[in-house]
Amino acid sequence: MSREAARREALRVTATALGLDAVLVTNRLNVRYLTGFTGSNGALLLRTGSSAAHPADLFGTDGRYTIQAGTQVPDVELLVDRATVPALAAEAVRGGAGRIGYESHDLTVDGLAALEKVLVDAAAGGVVPELRSVRRAVEAQRAIKDDDEIESLRRACAVADQALAELAAEGALRPGRTELEVGRELDARMLALGAEAPSFETIVAAGANSAIPHHRPDPTVLREGDFLKLDFGATVDGYHSDMTRTLVLGHAADWQREVYQLVAASQAAGRAALTVGADVVAVDAASRQVIVDAGHGDHFSHGLGHGVGLEIHEAPGIGPLGAGSLASGMAVTVEPGVYLPGRGGVRIEDTLIVTDDAPELLTLTSKELLGL
Repeated sequence: MSREAARREALRVTATALGLDAVLVTNRLNVRYLTGFTGSNGALLLRTGSSAAHPADLFGTDGRYTIQAGTQVPDVELLVDRATVPALAAEAVRGGAGRIGYESHDLTVDGLAALEKVLVDAAAGGVVPELRSVRRAVEAQRAIKDDDEIESLRRACAVADQALAELAAEGALRPGRTELEVGRELDARMLALGAEAPSFETIVAAGANSAIPHHRPDPTVLREGDFLKLDFGATVDGYHSDMTRTLVLGHAADWQREVYQLVAASQAAGRAALTVGADVVAVDAASRQVIVDAGHGDHFSHGLGHGVGLEIHEAPGIGPLGAGSLASGMAVTVEPGVYLPGRGGVRIEDTLIVTDDAPELLTLTSKELLGL
């Protein structure tokens, strides 16, 4: 059984427990997770029961992707139709499904109305199947990474680590350059090292801009004495890395060392709290309290971290408004920050894997305060 087939079986167990006869998976990344398909138009019909006429799984796409589907999804029967989702829904009705699960977070209001009409038409005057949301059932599966996924994450993190190390060694992070120049070079270096793409729009923030948590690189010139905050990642095999390092261009002032050491202590506390069974709110609190106790609680304005995988932000969310607990195999970030408007800010972020022992650190670039 392929890893994708095993994932489909796990979803089938969930669907059966929910009393569903079939599940229509439309979210593109969930389709990739369950089938291996990477094209732009694909959906999956998964049945809890099957027959010779109605297979357990049916993958739908359009004529542009028949060859690709044959290569990437060889173990699932193929349905080729430009109107992929309606065609799969009609197949579910013809197979006798009475309750069909759907991804309510992925389907628009208009899309749901169209799907309901398809079911009515396909029933042809008979009993119309009931639609029930499966909410984020596949995302819940995706939160626990298997060995292959973790290896892809390791490779993605290694690319980002090496790209930053090479730029620093070449003197590319220096006064006189602009944020845009540094960001473009960092992206280019990750691509040259094997990344499919940057994980997200790379953040390069110098001086006062480093106090803006998600500053977009602009023509600001790097200056001696600036904080330089770099938040970036690489995508490998579809999996994203995420890392933030904050440097000083030249000699660090006392206030910069103080803020940096505070964030480093907070980040260490957050990493130490990553244990199996830990409540995500408690993990956030363990890190946040260090900053609060130092009088900078108002300067830490975001959650502590998030899951990473096929998306740069996925379950679990680690923050004051989070829900749930950590499990072995989850890939998460820990990224506290202190941001002083008009002066500068520090964020330190790692990607880690929760394990039954200590968490595995994937982003290996030094977290010492470096002066370049």
